[in-house]
Amino acid sequence: MTTFFIITTGSKHPWWPFFITTLLLLLFLGASSSDDGAANNSSLSSDSQLLLKFKESLQNNELLSSWNASSSPPCSGSHWKGVLCYKNEHIWGLKLENMRLKGVIDVDSLKALPYLRTISLMNNDFESTWPELNKLAGLKNIYLSNNKFYGEIPDQTFEGMQWLKKIHLSNNHFTGAIPTSLATLPRLIDLRLDDNKFTGYIPQFQQTLLKSFNVANNQLEGDVPTSLSKMPASSFSGNKRLCGAPLNACSSSTKKNKKPTTITKIIMVVVLVVAAVVVIGVVMFFLLLRRRKINQQDVARSVENPHNNNNATSISSHHQQKKRSTETTSDDDGNNNNDQRSQGSSSSSKSKGDNMKLSFVRDDREAFDLQDLLRASAEILGSGCFSSSYKAALINGPMMVVKRFKQMNNVGKQEFQEHMRRIGRLSHPNLLPLVSYYYRKEEKLLISDFVCNGSLAVRLHGHKALGQPSLDWPSRLKIVQGVAKGLEYLYKEMPSLIAPHGHLKSSNVLLSESYEPILNDYGLVPVINQDLAPNLMVVYKSPEYSQHGRITKKTDVWSLGILILEILTGKLPANFVVQPQQTSQAAGSKGSSDHQLSSSLANWVDSVVPQSWSSGDEVFDKDITIATSGYNTSGEGDNMEKLLKIALACCEVDVDKRWDLKEAVDKIQEVKER
Repeated sequence: MTTFFIITTGSKHPWWPFFITTLLLLLFLGASSSDDGAANNSSLSSDSQLLLKFKESLQNNELLSSWNASSSPPCSGSHWKGVLCYKNEHIWGLKLENMRLKGVIDVDSLKALPYLRTISLMNNDFESTWPELNKLAGLKNIYLSNNKFYGEIPDQTFEGMQWLKKIHLSNNHFTGAIPTSLATLPRLIDLRLDDNKFTGYIPQFQQTLLKSFNVANNQLEGDVPTSLSKMPASSFSGNKRLCGAPLNACSSSTKKNKKPTTITKIIMVVVLVVAAVVVIGVVMFFLLLRRRKINQQDVARSVENPHNNNNATSISSHHQQKKRSTETTSDDDGNNNNDQRSQGSSSSSKSKGDNMKLSFVRDDREAFDLQDLLRASAEILGSGCFSSSYKAALINGPMMVVKRFKQMNNVGKQEFQEHMRRIGRLSHPNLLPLVSYYYRKEEKLLISDFVCNGSLAVRLHGHKALGQPSLDWPSRLKIVQGVAKGLEYLYKEMPSLIAPHGHLKSSNVLLSESYEPILNDYGLVPVINQDLAPNLMVVYKSPEYSQHGRITKKTDVWSLGILILEILTGKLPANFVVQPQQTSQAAGSKGSSDHQLSSSLANWVDSVVPQSWSSGDEVFDKDITIATSGYNTSGEGDNMEKLLKIALACCEVDVDKRWDLKEAVDKIQEVKER
């Protein structure tokens, strides 16, 4: 100000107007800055109000207790649960997964969040029609998998959502056609619509960025668009009327890639009407012709026999002939009955033969039927609530194993056959191939090859009784790595299944002559009675099912972790002694005692002082140190500790913190013998 005064005092004009102007300008700028700060605070307050309004529309929102008006704004201080913020200023995402939320999704309350780019409501209990998320034009990612959304998605739903990259709608109850507006999204890279009830044809997706696409287990039909022909076949499995690359080629009877046009429909209707008229005309013509002949014959008879005496004779003769025929039938009754019994026996035998046929899912096996299995010498291998196993030595064939299941009687024949064919197409060195199956409503039989070395459970816990040596460290590591490879293959080939194995435990890991692990009883979750599955299958003993009543893609990883701990410690999870302090928390959950036992093995290992691991006295199976020459002198101990830590990471109770399968497999393959 002083400088300005010196400059202006020498001027002919007075300086005070400039002074006043400058002062007003400074006051205006100060007021503007104050208004900006107030606006920013108002924005933060507005975000809180919008989220609280959104919360009010949800049921079972107890896990959102951090969302309250008395706490600091969502993006400052302690974050609100599930709210994703950018630089502690703007809300860019909502991740509300595994919270058992239900109710109505209030999209209107989210429209005023200008920076919202991601919304994930996976693994909840929402049960409604399509939430109008298309009102949020700036979204990049939509995750709604594993809920109960139903009904048709309007065809124009995704118009204008040019920023969308990922859409996950798997495992819901959506019906109707796949919206064609999905095919117009320029940035789409990941689309998952599997395990719904979509019908009709797949739209022509032309996006060059599309990397992941899955419409498995719907009711789609027609040709797979050529733009999707390089996607894996598993992306289209479970749609019986789909054809074309990468599936089987379309036949003339099943090829329905083009919908009939209106003109074609009119022509078809006209042709059908004309054909119907022609058929009716021909039938009427023959009826009239036949009636005319009958009338002519009656006239001729009346002319030749005016008194109709021959008619009376004819009736009498017919009566006598009928009587003789009856007597003949009576005399030959024995022979006729024998013929009838012979025909009945032949029909019954044919029907019985059809009922004894097995359905083979592999072409590299010599066919046999159920009768061959019944004639074979059999030995019971095991029996339980889940299944019973028998070893059958075919008279002129190999040794087979027959597994009998009674807990699959809620599955329709067509659905069961389709799933068995899907399992039959799997081929991996660490999977026991399904050879054939037998379907009856009351029970199902699955037939596979016999593996001579038995199960891993027997080699771990019963080798002394059988007089067999214990497994050394290299053998145990080889088994773990083989199991991981087999599990990885299942995840790759059966991506639509939440738990591709579902029943991973030591008794379902068989050992070949070279001690290669071979997984058994995999892929059966979809065909087991769901009301009984929680009492039968391993995945339903997991922490997430006990806490939230759901299994996830990481549940098989938890089973893998428990299996690795069993292999390293030599302790059978079901027989492990549970300390009271370890089960006090689990006692209030709805999980079974089996879950408590399995998780307590991980808890026990985790509770042992890590410094004691290296000695091998407290944690590791003592038989490893006996069977492994040079233990702890050439690196085995360190690598065993490394694998133990991997197992604990797989057993993490918090699903979000637990490794996914790929990370677990990569870590396992890095472990060396020495």
